[in-house]
Amino acid sequence: MTGSPPLSIVAVHGVGNSFGADVGGELLEDLRGRRAAVWAEEIAKGLGVGPGRLDLDFAYYADRLAAGRPVAQGDDDELLDDPLARRMLEEWARELGVADEVSQGHAGIPVRALSSWVARKFDLAEGPLRIFIRLLFREVATYLRADDAPERLAAREEVAARIAAHRPRVVIAHSLGSVVAYEALHAHPELRPELFLTLGSPLAMPRAVFDRLVPRPEYRGTRPAGATRWVNIADPGDPVAVPPGLSGYFEGIAVDHTSVVGFHFDLHNAVNYLRSATTAATLAPYLGV
Repeated sequence: MTGSPPLSIVAVHGVGNSFGADVGGELLEDLRGRRAAVWAEEIAKGLGVGPGRLDLDFAYYADRLAAGRPVAQGDDDELLDDPLARRMLEEWARELGVADEVSQGHAGIPVRALSSWVARKFDLAEGPLRIFIRLLFREVATYLRADDAPERLAAREEVAARIAAHRPRVVIAHSLGSVVAYEALHAHPELRPELFLTLGSPLAMPRAVFDRLVPRPEYRGTRPAGATRWVNIADPGDPVAVPPGLSGYFEGIAVDHTSVVGFHFDLHNAVNYLRSATTAATLAPYLGV
């Protein structure tokens, strides 16, 4: 079906995608375009087609969170000075099954000890993992700090605006982006993508994420009303997708894949999900291949 129109997609990034708080105007649009091209290229590789078969827009919200983020410090354990980030870190550690001795008698779990334990469990490089853990919980805590936090509303509305402008058939959201996109689609049921595809999502992480979602789940969360189909993909070796399966926590998920996409020490990178066979098989019917 070479004559078929390109598949329209809006991509929603995860943590660690900040272009810098002072980026704006033409430079921001240039960077957004470059990131969109990377996502389109990786998805196209998995599908075995040219990137021209995809019309992909990149929903960038990281700059909306910058004002509410604590200032980074030099010591990895400085993360624990943010009470909410510390609580989220501890809930995450509990969900992973971190051994009691990791706490070493501290009131909170030291990031260095935790990253060492997680690196051994998931066969990951410890140095990059320690940096990533610190970044992850700073950004997640900033977004989920309060239901009506200006940073949260701004990020959510930015994603909703990109979806409204592009009117995609598919919304693909990775990592923290799956949380932002989930809330954006709930807040705007008039946005009606045919497929909502979440990758490496922490949506079901008890207490740290799940119990802070808007709308607040009473027992189980629900598929956003406007999304025709919701598919989730999580690599069992991805320590951010905890727990990896979302269907035990949310109604309306059509397919909940727990599939190895392979990180090769490149922790939680969206690229691994985008080029995976599972993602390709999910998107292929919408492209007509």
